[in-house]
Amino acid sequence: MNDSSRQVVSDAPRYMISVAAELVGMHPQTLRLYEAKGLVRPSRTPGGTRLYSDADVERLRLVNRLTTEVGLNLAGVEHVLRLQDELYRARLRMERLERDLRAEIAEVHRSYKREMVLYRPARHPVPRS
Repeated sequence: MNDSSRQVVSDAPRYMISVAAELVGMHPQTLRLYEAKGLVRPSRTPGGTRLYSDADVERLRLVNRLTTEVGLNLAGVEHVLRLQDELYRARLRMERLERDLRAEIAEVHRSYKREMVLYRPARHPVPRS
């Protein structure tokens, strides 16, 4: 996936369980089951109401695709999600390391520019014969 196709999905809690269930075409009880299995982790209000973010909704859509289209059971879905999460963390780490490396390279180039001195050979008069 390149940068232009990568979308930023919000982690801000927005949807109550009934709305999230409707958005993904599932029963609210299914969302509760997926939470109990650790496949999704909605936020909670101080009163205990589940609030799902856009990222949670996307994750639920993925779970739905994996179970209905691919035919995975929940154990397989859990494994796929764990691998996806590891890949995401590795990608973030790689991007951070790449930024750090580019900054370090830029600093080295700046130090070269400070140390460079233009060489001009001395002009000596040419002896006449």
